Amino acid sequence: MKSTSVETTSPPGGVTTTDHAPIDGNAVRAKHKQYVFPGVIQYYEEPLVPAAGKGRRLRDADGREYLDFFGGILTVSIGHADDRVNAAVKAQIDRFSHVSSLYPTLPVVELAEKLARITPGRLSQTYFTTSGTEADETGIMMAQLSTGNTEIVALRHGYSGRSMLAQSLTAHAPWRPLTSQVAGIKHAPAPYCYRCPLHLEYPSCGVACAKDIEELVRTTTSGRIAGFIAEPIQGVGGFITPPPEYFEIAVGIIKKFGGVFICDEVQTGFGRTGGKWWGIEHYNVQPDILTTAKGVANGLPLGVTIATPEIAAALKALTISTFGGNPVSTAAANATLDIMEKDNLPGNAQSMGALLRDGLDGLKRKYRCTIGDVRGKGLMQGVELVEDETVKNRTPAKAFTNALFEETKRRGLLIGKGGLEGNCLRLSPALTVTRDEVEEAITLLDESFKAAGAT
Repeated sequence: MKSTSVETTSPPGGVTTTDHAPIDGNAVRAKHKQYVFPGVIQYYEEPLVPAAGKGRRLRDADGREYLDFFGGILTVSIGHADDRVNAAVKAQIDRFSHVSSLYPTLPVVELAEKLARITPGRLSQTYFTTSGTEADETGIMMAQLSTGNTEIVALRHGYSGRSMLAQSLTAHAPWRPLTSQVAGIKHAPAPYCYRCPLHLEYPSCGVACAKDIEELVRTTTSGRIAGFIAEPIQGVGGFITPPPEYFEIAVGIIKKFGGVFICDEVQTGFGRTGGKWWGIEHYNVQPDILTTAKGVANGLPLGVTIATPEIAAALKALTISTFGGNPVSTAAANATLDIMEKDNLPGNAQSMGALLRDGLDGLKRKYRCTIGDVRGKGLMQGVELVEDETVKNRTPAKAFTNALFEETKRRGLLIGKGGLEGNCLRLSPALTVTRDEVEEAITLLDESFKAAGAT
């Protein structure tokens, strides 16, 4: 059996192994099935067991290497086992690894200062947690405290996490096992142009989905709104990308009824959408509260809620977060953001994202019956698969999507999927991805589409 540990450096394009103890992939799969909740979903008929990674490559317990174009759900933002982040983590562990939020620490204040500098508008004060779920929960609480109102507008096809409140905000039945939900949440139509809920066409629609929020507020709420929570690009929804005017219209309506805008940048943040630090910066509005997680610490657990000073001051009760702002995670985040700035990774996401989009558009022309839509920004690109687009039959191609996943795995390419029907590919490599790797991914996708029977 092959060893699968990683050295501190690896040759170009590959993951190097050392003499560390090997991992038995079959044993891991069996123990996962026996001891982990069965509701924890896994990709592939035979789930792969990652054992080592470097940069944009992963190696599994069976010794197979993969080009990772999903990055732990848009989380490994600058690549697996980055030496610079690892060094920061190891140095902090040698100093101390935990004290709780009862004491100010240097990594926390350094990170909070960085976030205040790179976030849009007047966002300047941060509350740290451990996940995007907690970040969104905090954002909702702060909207309610600062406005004195309670009702929240969220979007259909949105995803906010796995707590009771977060699942109530989430508008995907497959992700909501709850039989009861938190009251006071209203779901507006998503800006899903490919499958317009109002059966209109952009741009002649006049962005009616955004304008409909006013009627939603006036007919289904008290008329006094605490806030509007939305992702600039809906991640789990299948990388649904709003038209340029959407947020200006939607946020304007929310403000009219006394609410604040909570921008969920858990997936879109930190340069992912290309050319800018934040996805919302493409839409000419400024959030009152911004939540993020995932890519901030290159894989270590950290959630962020950042707000204007006035909103932050609305929290009068005692509060702590035992693991929020953990010094190891915040040290990793500081190193990650320093690398993003130094290497201009938002710029790389823009240029490599354009290359990726060109390749995906080429596949859409080639497989015009199977690929219904290509959408996204930067290194956050989605591909919606249908049964036959040529006759406007937009039936989700769920079985084909699963078959395609097996083909991409077989060829050594890891991608994600999403959408209400699970028929949308999600491509989101590390922001450090190279031209050669983007071209390799397109080639592997092309081969996989052909092998799966795309037309």
